Amino acid sequence: MPKIWTERIFTDPEVHILRIDDDHIKYFEAVWDIPEGISYNAYLVKLNGANILIDGWKKNYTDEFLKALSSLIDPKQITHIIVNHTEPDHSGTLPETLKLNENRAKVIASSFGKRLLESFYGITNVEVVSDNQEIEIAGRKFKFVMTPWLHWPDAMVTHVDGILFGCDVGGGYSLPPIIDDSNEKIVEEYLPYVTKYIVNVIGHYKNYIIEGAKKLSTLEIKAILPGHGLIWKREPQKLLQHYLNVANGVAEPKKICVIYDSMYGFVDRIMKRVVEILQAKGFSTIVYKFLDEDQPFESEILKDIPSSAALVFGVSTYEADIHPKMRYVLYEILDKANYEKTAIFFGVHGWAASVELTVKKLLKDSKFKFVSFVETKGGKIEEAKIEQAIEQLLKELE
Repeated sequence: MPKIWTERIFTDPEVHILRIDDDHIKYFEAVWDIPEGISYNAYLVKLNGANILIDGWKKNYTDEFLKALSSLIDPKQITHIIVNHTEPDHSGTLPETLKLNENRAKVIASSFGKRLLESFYGITNVEVVSDNQEIEIAGRKFKFVMTPWLHWPDAMVTHVDGILFGCDVGGGYSLPPIIDDSNEKIVEEYLPYVTKYIVNVIGHYKNYIIEGAKKLSTLEIKAILPGHGLIWKREPQKLLQHYLNVANGVAEPKKICVIYDSMYGFVDRIMKRVVEILQAKGFSTIVYKFLDEDQPFESEILKDIPSSAALVFGVSTYEADIHPKMRYVLYEILDKANYEKTAIFFGVHGWAASVELTVKKLLKDSKFKFVSFVETKGGKIEEAKIEQAIEQLLKELE
């Protein structure tokens, strides 16, 4: 049974969180492996004369949502419903909420959000707000800032009294054991899941993170209340900086990400030697390998690309092409984590060399800087060529 949280997190204005820990989900957006789970966060703002619901939960948990909401307020007393983002993991409970509310509440969304609400649910009675528009509700000014492509075109954030309701802006995977960022140890354990979330979900639009951060920098932000994961009351700027670091691909100087496949051990033999040399030269290597007995999650691989100083790939030939797992990984890296990173490749073939040509064709439009490509027959370890490739890589990192 998923854990449900309903807690008051601020008194002025009075803000309550409604959070459910989805520990049943296996693949976020039906693609990203997340054994760590994910939470859905909605918020209720109670003011003198108005009750504002901000966002919701996934449709699967509609009954649980309505029960949690009803424990805080009679749904008929909700006067406004702000939809920051119409993606169904945040808006799925909206139709039944409106039914219980008897459609008394004013629904507020972006112009694109209105179009999607009609498309998804047939909801047409929506008040559209524009970028930086302010609406006074019960004596408080609610400001709406458009953050398109974070990560849909409808996305916006809501700002009131220094509190930023971010929905997908500020989110992260996993089910933190606390509500907010009050425990530094838990925060440090949680941040890698934020990175994973950013790259998996928003990576394709990472340049918009930088644009969005510039817009938000004009606001006084005392707290960030996202639609997934921890809320940030103690150090909200730390979260914003983390998002910017991921968007900019800020690297850990000695971190190298090694990714390879090996069907019968030939590539594995070469890459083990590569890793030995890198570690002997003082580098920290994180290794992902597709073998017949073990395979990593692509979602985890993507997580480590932004903070890597360089990338090292090992690729085997498969039907005069590259191994399908590596082809998929390279495609996703190009789509979600296309940074200006230095990269070297090691290829292995049996009877016909084709890896180099195929990889270069696949990644011809990438931002990666290829400094070396070593392709061998049968996985033969050619020590001099390996050393030379690594020296070229290290020279680029100086």
